[in-house]
Amino acid sequence: MRDEGEERTTGPGEDHHEVIVVGGGMVGAALAVLLGEAGVKVALVDARPALLDPEAVGRGRPARRVSALTPVSQRLLEGLGAWSWMAARRVSPYRYMQVWDAEGSGEVDFSADQAGLPVLGHIVENDVTLAALERRLVALPSVHLCLGARVEGLEGGAGERRVLLADGRRLNAPLVVAADGARSPLRNLAGIAVSERDTGHVGLVTTVRVAAPHGEVARQAFLPGGPLAFLPLAVDGDEQHCSIVWSTSPAEAERLAGLEREALGEALAAAIDHRLGEVTVLDEAVGFPLVQRHAERYTLPGFALVGDAAHGIHPLAGQGVNLGLMDAAVLAEELLAARQRGVLLGDERVLARYARRRRGDNAGMLALMDGFRLLFGARHPALSLARNLGLSGVDRLVPLKRLLLQQATGQRGRLPASCR
Repeated sequence: MRDEGEERTTGPGEDHHEVIVVGGGMVGAALAVLLGEAGVKVALVDARPALLDPEAVGRGRPARRVSALTPVSQRLLEGLGAWSWMAARRVSPYRYMQVWDAEGSGEVDFSADQAGLPVLGHIVENDVTLAALERRLVALPSVHLCLGARVEGLEGGAGERRVLLADGRRLNAPLVVAADGARSPLRNLAGIAVSERDTGHVGLVTTVRVAAPHGEVARQAFLPGGPLAFLPLAVDGDEQHCSIVWSTSPAEAERLAGLEREALGEALAAAIDHRLGEVTVLDEAVGFPLVQRHAERYTLPGFALVGDAAHGIHPLAGQGVNLGLMDAAVLAEELLAARQRGVLLGDERVLARYARRRRGDNAGMLALMDGFRLLFGARHPALSLARNLGLSGVDRLVPLKRLLLQQATGQRGRLPASCR
């Protein structure tokens, strides 16, 4: 795999493409595969000097950074030929979810049976997903990998865009797509403003081993300081590993990260009422600020945003990468339909259809997660009572639970053909 990628990384004369994708993370790679499979000439630009080593990922101790992939995202990855390799490496299904208010008695339980699905989703290390997509990328002759490349400029507009790289290379295409993350340098070069709000929380992540098997249950407790998630991991066939995401104040996150591993394990066990028994911390706890972002627009002539470059969401429901993968699937669908009609891929009307299909759905999910965050972060006794009554009520109302499950599993709106 490495040799093929290196050959096409340094190939001469490949400065003109149909689409330039900047950012080779999960969303950018998925978009490049979707387009490359249809024969679209794509340049994928990434600052990393090399692809992941597929033999190294998904082995041994799980990585700290994981995603909860929905069945819709799974179908997309199956269609791209990535899922079978991921499943053979390491994916962890969860069939149940438990959500409860740690300050009261309200609790709601969800199951895959209620959703009419085999699973509610899979917890997957980000590197496993990315390595699987990279394996597909290097097999596609129309995808040109530009690794170790840093973008320094963006020129042009309708009809033709030019990306200027720090090493002097110039890449041209009718369409440039920014998939370069939450702080997206390319979005800034394009002059697209972004609304940004600090949630006041830090996400603390680590990996643990628990005494009691997790039973393929994703658990989330709403604590006074913020939500704590125990996400089930299947490691070498056992059910006693979990990925931790603890959203709390910066001061508390700093305190927790500074604890000895034994003390942090005790704090984690107590925070979920010892539901999984003793907790052993396996990795350093690392925090990252939780900032909600949404670009004021997703497109310009010959330019589009996808994934975290377009939107950043609180990890409350694990929807971030799923929204980004849906961006990639919808944009690819619109571009391939336009290509069949002979329309320039950077055409404003083509990109406007993508923006209409994705911006509203993303905005709705951002608003929903923000509402949950505010409701469960409030300390007022009346709101605490409302939370408990609400959770208990949801647990008894099957139609409402099904509606919430549709949101959580990605079964909403007009899905692109690649995700059906």
